[in-house]
Amino acid sequence: MEWKLILLGLLGLAGLYLLGSFVVTPLKYLFRLFAYVVVGALLLAVVNFGGSFFGFHVAINPVTILTAGLLQVPGVVLLIVLTLMI
Repeated sequence: MEWKLILLGLLGLAGLYLLGSFVVTPLKYLFRLFAYVVVGALLLAVVNFGGSFFGFHVAINPVTILTAGLLQVPGVVLLIVLTLMI
């Protein structure tokens, strides 16, 4: 009878571990995405502040913020080039 209790306890702990990892992993990715959004917004704010002296402006919307956040500096350069082309 004791070994069944020990086995059930170990299975319960393994289940809690799996449940915890399923809950924590998406939160980690959401936090990382939030950090990218903040960095993208800051990069676009810097570009818009610097471009205000030259009459240059990059629109700030969710697509441009995610582009600037995920691709970092190359994404901002891409947005600048696209803005100048259009």
